[in-house]
Amino acid sequence: MADDNGNIFEHPSLLMVCRQGNSFSLPRPDELMPLPKESELFLLPGRRAVGLDEESGELVVSEETAVSAFVSPAHTLSGNAAYITDSDAPVLPLFAYGAVGFANGRFYVCARRVDQDNRQVFCNIPPTVIRREARTLMKQYSQNRLMQHLMGKCALTYACPAARNLALGRYEAPLPVSRVCNARCIGCISAQDPDSPIQTTPQCRLTFTPSPEEIAEVMLQHGQRERRTPVYSFGQGCEGEPLTEAETIIQAITLFREQEKAAGLTPGTVNLNSNASRPEVMERLARAGLSSMRVSLNSLRPEVYNRYYRPQGYSFEHVLESIAIAKQNGVFVSLNLLYFPGVSDCELEVAALIENLSRLKVDFIQLRNLNIDPEMYLTLLQGLEFGPNMGLNNFRKRVKRACPWVGFGYFNPYLGTDGTPVSANLTST
Repeated sequence: MADDNGNIFEHPSLLMVCRQGNSFSLPRPDELMPLPKESELFLLPGRRAVGLDEESGELVVSEETAVSAFVSPAHTLSGNAAYITDSDAPVLPLFAYGAVGFANGRFYVCARRVDQDNRQVFCNIPPTVIRREARTLMKQYSQNRLMQHLMGKCALTYACPAARNLALGRYEAPLPVSRVCNARCIGCISAQDPDSPIQTTPQCRLTFTPSPEEIAEVMLQHGQRERRTPVYSFGQGCEGEPLTEAETIIQAITLFREQEKAAGLTPGTVNLNSNASRPEVMERLARAGLSSMRVSLNSLRPEVYNRYYRPQGYSFEHVLESIAIAKQNGVFVSLNLLYFPGVSDCELEVAALIENLSRLKVDFIQLRNLNIDPEMYLTLLQGLEFGPNMGLNNFRKRVKRACPWVGFGYFNPYLGTDGTPVSANLTST
C-alpha cells in the first residue's frame, strides 16, 4: 500500500490478497514470484488496499492507496491487485495490474514467467546507446517515413521495446502499416472512441500508410544486422488492423523476399499480428512469403469475444476461417491470448479454447496480459457464464494435456526452415 505522498510500505500484519475475476483470495504459492527486473509499481488512485487478517480470517480494507505491479515482458499475471474502489475513482489507464506484496526484503507478484527469451530485456544496455543508434538510422534513412516513425516516435518517444530492438539490430523488427481498424476494441492502446471513459492511450496511431518500398527497406536493413534469428512483424500497437492494408503487405513481402534472397541473408520469419478478420486474403499472403500469424483474442467464445473486440464488418467465424486457411497454406499460427486471471482460466473458457485448438491445430499460444482496468473488463462481461477458475498453472497443464503439440510463450518465435520454432529459449509447458 502507499500513503498520500506515494511512499510504498508494507502493512505490519495483513497478508497479501489477490483478485481473480470477482473473487479475492490468498495467492496460490505456485503462482507467486519475486518481482521481475524491469517491472514497474503503480499507485491506484481512488482504490484502497485490501489485505487478510490472519487471526480473524477476515478481509480488511485499508484507508491507504492500493499498489499494483506491471510485470516486464515474458511474464503473465496469475492474479490482479485486490482493492476497493471509491465512487469517484478515475478509470485506470490501459495497463495490466498485478497483485504485489512484500516479504523478506523484496517485492513479490502474482505472475509466472512463460517465455525464457530475453528479447525485451534492456537493463544492460545504456539508454544513450539506443538513442544514438536510433538517430543514426533516422539520418541514414531520412527519406523513409516508416523508419522515421519507428525511431522518432516509437523508439525515442514511446520507448517501444520492438522499436528499440530495431534500433539495436536484434530480434524482431516492427512494421506498422495501417491507419485504420475494423474493430473497436474496448482496450485499444492507440485509439479510443470520443465518448470512451478511457481518457488517454499509451501511444498514438500511425498517421500515414508506408509504401511497399519503404517497408521492404526497413526489413532489409534489419536482416542485414540480425543474421541469427530475424523476425519481421506487421501489426503493432501504434496502428490499426494490418489486414486493412493487405495489398500493401503482400507487395512488401514479395519485394523483400526477392531482396533477401539476392543479398544472401538468413531467411527471416515474416509475421502478421492480426485480428484475422479477412480470410479472403490469407492464401495470397502465404504465397507472398508470410511465415506466421499471431491472432489476437480475449476468448474463443464469440459472446465474450464480441463484447471486447466489437468487430466492424467481420465476425468471429471469419477469424476461425482465417486461421484454418492459414494452416492449410503452411503458415505457423499463434493465438495472442489476452489473459485475464479469473476469466481466461475458467472452465467454459478453457473448454472452448481446447475445442478450437484441437479442430484448427493451432501451433502456439502467447500468454499476453490484457491491459485494461480490471473492474471495467468485469463489468463488460456481466451476465455471461464462466464457471470456476483453475489458476494459470493449471490452465497451462490442462491445455497441454489436451493438445500436447501446442507450445506456450510470449513472443513471436523465429521459425526454422521446417517451419518450427528453433529458439532454445521458448518454453513448451
